[in-house]
Amino acid sequence: MFQNVLTMYLSKNKLKRGIMNKIFGVIIKMALGFFLCASGTVLALNSHLGLSPWDVFHQGLTNVTGITIGQASIIVGIVVVIITSIIGLKVGLGTIANMIVIGCFIDLIIYTKIIPVSNNLFTGILMMIGSLLVTAIGSYLYIGCEMGCGPRDGLMIALMKITGKPVSIIRFCIEMGALIIGWMLGGFVGIGTLVTAFGIGYCVQIVYKIFNFDVNSLKHRNLKQGLIFVGQCITNKTI
Repeated sequence: MFQNVLTMYLSKNKLKRGIMNKIFGVIIKMALGFFLCASGTVLALNSHLGLSPWDVFHQGLTNVTGITIGQASIIVGIVVVIITSIIGLKVGLGTIANMIVIGCFIDLIIYTKIIPVSNNLFTGILMMIGSLLVTAIGSYLYIGCEMGCGPRDGLMIALMKITGKPVSIIRFCIEMGALIIGWMLGGFVGIGTLVTAFGIGYCVQIVYKIFNFDVNSLKHRNLKQGLIFVGQCITNKTI
């Protein structure tokens, strides 16, 4: 009798630990993805070769309004989420977290100066290449959690599903649109900006292929479904 009770207790505890580990796994994976995306932004900024197209846009808003780049990133994210929700993309917990957390990470990384500033062309090129890679990997990590895409990646995925075009073409068109508007607002455009505009789509596509990651097969949870998922994990229900 005692042995049966002990077995049931240990089994229940093991199940509970497994469920909580799943929640923590999703949180850690998303947070790491957000941190890598923010690091990609600061790497491009500190390379002094030109900002990424979206960050040219963010810097342009900074020049016009006086807000920080992180705050501009959050505001632009909100606007893009509204647009993508209109064309049918699910807004989830990951979408909201993306809007807030990446912007905060950007300001934190800049404030703490954990990423050095380039003082020559060679290190600038390395930092720009690193920016593309960590951004692509960060995108893969948090999108794979299926808790909702970030605003900009959500727009990319929505347009991919609508048009049927590959990620490289869709990403290029989005980046060029952001670049042109940002440049008109006074954002800094350099050779690195053009490299990012042409290269980020292919870099994302390569990373997705390496990890055998098909964005069209993902089933993102909307905000309600995400809260239900978390609630099921906490109450030990089957997920």
